[in-house]
Amino acid sequence: MIEKIKPTLVLTLICIAAALTLTFAYELTKERAAEQKALKFSESAEALFGKTELTLIDDNFGCDEIETIAVTSDGRVAVQMVVDGYEKDGIDLLIGFDQQGAISGIEFVSLSDTPGLGSKVRDIPSFREQFIGQTEPQDSFDAVSGATFSSKGMKHAVDTALTVYNDNKEAILDGGK
Repeated sequence: MIEKIKPTLVLTLICIAAALTLTFAYELTKERAAEQKALKFSESAEALFGKTELTLIDDNFGCDEIETIAVTSDGRVAVQMVVDGYEKDGIDLLIGFDQQGAISGIEFVSLSDTPGLGSKVRDIPSFREQFIGQTEPQDSFDAVSGATFSSKGMKHAVDTALTVYNDNKEAILDGGK
C-alpha cells in the first residue's frame, strides 16, 4: 500500500517546494522589476518629450492594452500601449501626442519580437514616421516586409491610442478626472 502512495507523496512534496521557491523568488524581485519598468517608462518618455514633469493618470479608459497615460504640464500626452506583435504582448511602446492631439513621436519601452524580423518596426525609422502627425486612425499603412505581425501590432497600437485619446481628451488633459 505504501509503495502505491509513495510516488504521489514525493511528487506532491516536489510541487510544494517548487511553488514555495517561485513565490519567494517573485517576492524577492518584484520591487526591483517594478523599478526597472518605471525607469524604462521614464527613459522612453524623456526620449519623446525631453526632461519634463509627468502626471500619471490612473485610468485606462476601458482599454486593457493601455498600461499608463502621462500628461505634461504643457498638455502633451504619452500613452503606453502593450500589444501583440508576433509574440503575445511583444510590443511595449509610448505614443506621444502634441498639444493639438497629433501623434508627435513613438518610442519603444521594450520589444520582444524576433530580432532582425519583428524588430524592424523599431529599427526602420520610416516605418514609425508614417504615423507622425496623425490625428485619426487611418485605413492603410505601409507594413514592414518580413515583420507583418509586428507591423499590424504597431498599427493597432497607434489606432487604439488615437481612438482613446480622441474619445477622452478632456478627461486625459484634466488628469483623468
